[in-house]
Amino acid sequence: MLRMFSRRNRRPTSPELTKAWECLDADDVPGALRQLRQADAAPLAQVALVVGRAARVSGFDDLRAAAVGLAAHPDQARALYDYGYACVERGVPHLAIPALREALRLSQGSPAVLRELVSAYEDEGRHREAADVLLAHEGGLTDWPDRYLLVHNAVLAGDLGLARRQHTLLPDPEDATWLGARERQNRVLERAASAGEAGPLDHADLRGWQYVMGGTVLGTLSPYGYDAGMAGRYAWIQDTHSQCLLGLLRLRSVLDAAGVRPRSVSLLPDRGSRILGLAAAEVLDLPAEPFEAGRPDTVVVAYDLGTTADAADGPRTLEQLWDRAPGQVLHEHASCWTDPPGVAADSVTLLHQSAVAPWEAGLRQAADGGVEPGEPDERPAAVIAAEIVGADATPDEGDGRTPADPVERLTDFVSTVRGTWLRGDRARLRSPGPVASSRFL
Repeated sequence: MLRMFSRRNRRPTSPELTKAWECLDADDVPGALRQLRQADAAPLAQVALVVGRAARVSGFDDLRAAAVGLAAHPDQARALYDYGYACVERGVPHLAIPALREALRLSQGSPAVLRELVSAYEDEGRHREAADVLLAHEGGLTDWPDRYLLVHNAVLAGDLGLARRQHTLLPDPEDATWLGARERQNRVLERAASAGEAGPLDHADLRGWQYVMGGTVLGTLSPYGYDAGMAGRYAWIQDTHSQCLLGLLRLRSVLDAAGVRPRSVSLLPDRGSRILGLAAAEVLDLPAEPFEAGRPDTVVVAYDLGTTADAADGPRTLEQLWDRAPGQVLHEHASCWTDPPGVAADSVTLLHQSAVAPWEAGLRQAADGGVEPGEPDERPAAVIAAEIVGADATPDEGDGRTPADPVERLTDFVSTVRGTWLRGDRARLRSPGPVASSRFL
């Protein structure tokens, strides 16, 4: 056994890994993983020491075994690949990337290693690197899945020129398994053409890219931290009745601009969605009825689809929303962009990393001027919905450094893209795309 595993030398000697090891001494596995994000230059064999110990503590025997194998054989492509694969499977793709890059080099471009590296890049939102590594091995690419993945990652990197060039080289798949992916990619590029007429589609056009990627019309931009890394998304928000009403009024404007005429509002079963759905029925002047799969010409209203998924029968409800009924519009008020829901809504009021609904136990000002936990609002859903309808929907002015986003800008966008809206399935949006925002780790 190598000396690094002897009783006299079980600790990694690389200085970049000292803090990660100390975190494990304190039983802080998440802290160790955060430290490993800053240790890209550390030798892989020594990174594997830390990862193996963290995996053992976490009960991840597959990752522990792969880390032991890498520490013992850091110059073998198979050990590198097995470790990278285990890291991706266990949700730490950033740890997989250095090992898979080395495995790709040693294996002289193995397709299996290339695809696993691309998967790790995608999970990390590093789409430019995924596209670049596929281009570097273009001579050995298969059309399905490799060239398809090249188009996919080029779009998510914001390189529509590359995406369109590669898309023209991509024949229809012979394997029916890929037909759905082909149709979705066709729709993505059709939306890109229409969104390109509505806005710049640059690396600051959040509304444009949300539409290209998922067919989602984004109703509002966060008025805080726009030029400090947030680019129109919220990191944390304590929501208000006013913000809920603003979102519903913008939804009404979106429907009018698109020429969509729903006949009802459908209420999802979770409490937050029921509250907002009842308010939506008043704002849209439509009858409200419990959600029924396949109902046409209705607006399905969700507060946060992540919360809907956690409710009783929530996964089945989202599965029923995957396929679109004729004239059906799915509106989500607060959508988590760092952990996207299982389906992409057609309309979203705001993008957040963490949100507290107005009826949840948020923070409030204490008598001493500080903050303290509040109490949840347990009043009936109809009472809270009435307060939303009666709220002041004046937009928050924020910090004054976000570009103006009047409703006319939103409706002009919708009028331009309406021909490509509300088409196809609602495939989950797994990436933030070309517009980067700061986030909590």
